[in-house]
Amino acid sequence: MAIRYRDCRFPYKELPMFQQITRLGLVSALHQEQAGLIESMHNPQTVSRGMRDYVAGNLWGMDTVCVLSRIGKVAAAATVATLIERFDVSHIVFTGVAGAVDSDVQVGDIVVADSLAQYDMDATPLFPRYEVPLLGQSLFASDKHLTDRLADAAGAFLARDLDAAIPGQERDTFRLASPRVFRGLVASGDEFIDSQARQLELKSAFPSLLAVEMEGAAVAQVCFEFGVPFAVIRTISDSANEASPHDFMQFIESVASRYAFGVIKRMCEMGSRLPPA
Repeated sequence: MAIRYRDCRFPYKELPMFQQITRLGLVSALHQEQAGLIESMHNPQTVSRGMRDYVAGNLWGMDTVCVLSRIGKVAAAATVATLIERFDVSHIVFTGVAGAVDSDVQVGDIVVADSLAQYDMDATPLFPRYEVPLLGQSLFASDKHLTDRLADAAGAFLARDLDAAIPGQERDTFRLASPRVFRGLVASGDEFIDSQARQLELKSAFPSLLAVEMEGAAVAQVCFEFGVPFAVIRTISDSANEASPHDFMQFIESVASRYAFGVIKRMCEMGSRLPPA
């Protein structure tokens, strides 16, 4: 069964004309995906909960809590629930890497999720495939205002900061000629996609799908249930095929970590007030 955008329902109540980010929860799966961010915090304070270190401080003028979720949907869901319940964050941003599924999306591009789905959710015949049981949701929409800001920050980073952030030799190594920002559907599952056959299967099920990863849709579900605005941004590290594991960690350290640092810096420097609806 193909899932299309008309199945996506915006979960949040109508937002006020201006919505303040009083405390940002910033989540990544791997240490390299948050490299430099905690070091840039003013007055960082660390609290350990559930085998994770939550580091609270001021990041370029914004009250922020940074945490590493580790890999997978369960790990991400547990981390985000703790952020909401224990640290009282008002908004959540998840940043990391993903594999491209759409042919237009290339390594080094940035995908900002407008909606997310769990491609490995299958409770048939009790519920339709991909629908989260008892929620009636197949797709979870990200917060438009926060997503707009993140996309703007990503575009500004690529246009103005890329040359300084990624040396020419490394841009050549990973063929980062003219990276672009895409917005659309991202799917998550507890599976590292490294097969073209599996990639084509997912693209058939989700025709609008741009990229796949292992945490975003779990973050989306938790935020949906708690009513917390969220956004997900992913740097494309591979093409979700047999070549995916090649130089994966080198890409994260040399490219994705610098993307995340630069984009989040620009987003925070925009200030805590979101634009009007």
